[in-house]
Amino acid sequence: MVEVSLRSTAAPLKISPLTRVASVVQAQLDEVSARIARQTEAFDPAIEGYISYALDSGGKRMRPLVALLAGAATGAVTKAHIDLAVIVELIHLATLVHDDVMDEAERRRSQPTLNARWGNALSVLLGDSLFAHALDLSTKFDDAGISRAIARATRDVCTGEIIQTQRRFDLHLAVEEYFRIIELKTATLFAIAAELGAKLNNAAAPQVEALANFGRDLGAAYQIYDDCIDLAGRESATGKTLGTDLRKGKMTLPMLRLLHHASAIEKERYCQLILEGDYASVSLLLKTTAAAA
Repeated sequence: MVEVSLRSTAAPLKISPLTRVASVVQAQLDEVSARIARQTEAFDPAIEGYISYALDSGGKRMRPLVALLAGAATGAVTKAHIDLAVIVELIHLATLVHDDVMDEAERRRSQPTLNARWGNALSVLLGDSLFAHALDLSTKFDDAGISRAIARATRDVCTGEIIQTQRRFDLHLAVEEYFRIIELKTATLFAIAAELGAKLNNAAAPQVEALANFGRDLGAAYQIYDDCIDLAGRESATGKTLGTDLRKGKMTLPMLRLLHHASAIEKERYCQLILEGDYASVSLLLKTTAAAA
């Protein structure tokens, strides 16, 4: 008689925390992705191909996820939440197009960037078109306050990028100023996704505020993580050009920590490496000095 074991010998599947969280609203998140892909229909046929390339970039859909989860946490996820999720992702995608132009990045999500394929001029205009389209979609909400809030958030995102560009190669940038920059350019969009996700369900003011603060903190943490990856990640894993912050003089938290923990002599040398954009040396220092603690 042969005994058959019902216990599987296969290794258990590892499910990431993000996948587990997203599973709560996965069906709606899939609908958001499908809606984003269909946005090409709103543009002139002459530029549909470019728009499709910009939209077909995959990604984690973090901002739409926050909007949907805020809806689920305060009631039901409605069509309005899907609309909101699409809009915040379009704004995010527009910023990526402009970021890649400013950083002269050649790859994102394992694909050539728009600017690498078609040049800066066309890419800037495509980014502008995505911004305009997102804001146009936002006017469809019954509550005009939703559209105004999205417009203000978009303005803040651009303001953060402008300030960061203004402070390039500023070795005296304070940590507090860094946090202000990332709050504007990244955390703002997370915060508005969470805040409006709650407001669409007429949530109580304390809930709206709590979710907005959660979104803001999550966005800041996500940007810090991304800044670390830019200096300590692997292109094969990230699928994008690394070291762009350093080469473009964007003083991110890892570099500020490196300078903070350096002696006077070390600081002079580290500043020179940063100004030279020496990616290999700065990356190694971040992994081997007190800044890594």
